[in-house]
Amino acid sequence: MTVPSSSEVVIIGGGVVGTSIAYHLARAGVRDVVLLERDQLGAGSTCKAAGGLRGQFSDTLNITLSTRGMAAYRRFPEELGQEIDYRAVGYLFLLSSPDQVAAFERSVPLQNSLGVPSRLLDVAEAKRLSPLIDTDGLLAAAYCPEDGHATPESVVLGYASGARRCGARLVTHCEVLGVETTGKDIKAVVTNQGRIATSTVICAAGAWSAAVGAMAGVPLPVLPYRRQLAFTGPLDPPAEMPFTIDFESAFYFRREGRGLMLGLSDPAQEPGFHLDPTQEWLDGLALAIERRAPGVLDLGFTTSWAGLYEVTPDHNALIGEASEVSRFLYATGFSGHGFMQAPAVGEVVRDLVLDRVPTVDVTPLDAGRFANAEHRTELNYV
Repeated sequence: MTVPSSSEVVIIGGGVVGTSIAYHLARAGVRDVVLLERDQLGAGSTCKAAGGLRGQFSDTLNITLSTRGMAAYRRFPEELGQEIDYRAVGYLFLLSSPDQVAAFERSVPLQNSLGVPSRLLDVAEAKRLSPLIDTDGLLAAAYCPEDGHATPESVVLGYASGARRCGARLVTHCEVLGVETTGKDIKAVVTNQGRIATSTVICAAGAWSAAVGAMAGVPLPVLPYRRQLAFTGPLDPPAEMPFTIDFESAFYFRREGRGLMLGLSDPAQEPGFHLDPTQEWLDGLALAIERRAPGVLDLGFTTSWAGLYEVTPDHNALIGEASEVSRFLYATGFSGHGFMQAPAVGEVVRDLVLDRVPTVDVTPLDAGRFANAEHRTELNYV
C-alpha cells in the first residue's frame, strides 16, 4: 500500500501500542487514520516480548492501565475475532529480603483496593504453585491468580485487522524521514514513500521514539536497552505454573509451548540498539537458574533472541501531547509494560485526539515531568 497525500491522523509505529491506537481511533469514527511502520507490523519490540499481563504494580496509575488492558484482552476474541492465547496462570514474585517483603506488604493493599486479588504467600505455598523453584533464601512471595500472559503477535494481528475493517490504512515498509512544522503547527510527515499532509502525529515508535520526537522538536527521553529471552526443551510432565519472577535477580520463567520461556534483566546492560544475543547473558542466566530453579538446567536451551526495552529515566511511560508542538501526541517509553497496557493506552490516546476526557487520567505521565525533576516511582519494573 502506498501512502496517501494527506491524512487527519498519522501514527508512527506499528507495534502493539500503535495498532491499538489505530483501532481505537478508527472504531471511534475517525475515518482518516494512517499508521506507518518501517518494517512489518510488530517487528520491533512487540514480537520479542514475553507477553506478560499483570496488575501487581506499586503505583495506582500503572495498576489501572494494566488491569484495563487485561480486561480488554479477556474480551479480545469476541471483540476482534482473534484468538490471543490468553492464559490466566498467575504471577508469582519470589521475595528474599525484608525490604522486598515490606515493599510488597505496602503494595498488596493498594492493589486489592483497585480490584487486583493479589496476596502474600509463605514459601511453602510458593513452592506448591511453582514446583521448579529452590526456596533457599526466600522469605515470602506475592501472587495474583488473575495475572498471566498472551501472545503479542496475535494481538497486533487482531488490532491491525480491526483497524482496517474500520477504515484505517496501515502502511508497512514505510520509513519516516521527517516531520514538517510551521511554528507550533504540524504540517506533514515525510516518508521514503512520499509526503503526507497532516495536522496530527502520534509517536508510538517504542525504542526509536527519541529520534521521531527530535524530528518534530519534541524531547522524548527514551533509551533502547537490550533484553534477551531463552527457551528450553519440553517439560515432562508439562505442568502448568505461574509466571514466576525472582525479584532479587530479576530472573523469570513461564510456560511457552511444551517448554519454558526464560528471561533475566542485566543491570550492567549499556543502552543502544543491540539485537545480538550474547554468551555472557546466557552464562548469567545459567547462574540465576542454578540458584533459583536448578531443575530448569536439565531441560537445556533450544534458542534465544534479543529485543529492545524502551526505557525512560523513571521506568514509567510517556503518554500525552507535546507542549512544544501542537497535536504531536506520544505513547512510548513503557519500559517493558507496553504490551499489558496497550489496550488502555489506545483508549486514552483516542480520547486525547478527540479532545475528550480520557478514560484514565495520564497527566502524571507527561514527558515534561523530567524537566521539573518529577520522577515517578515504580517498584515492579521487571
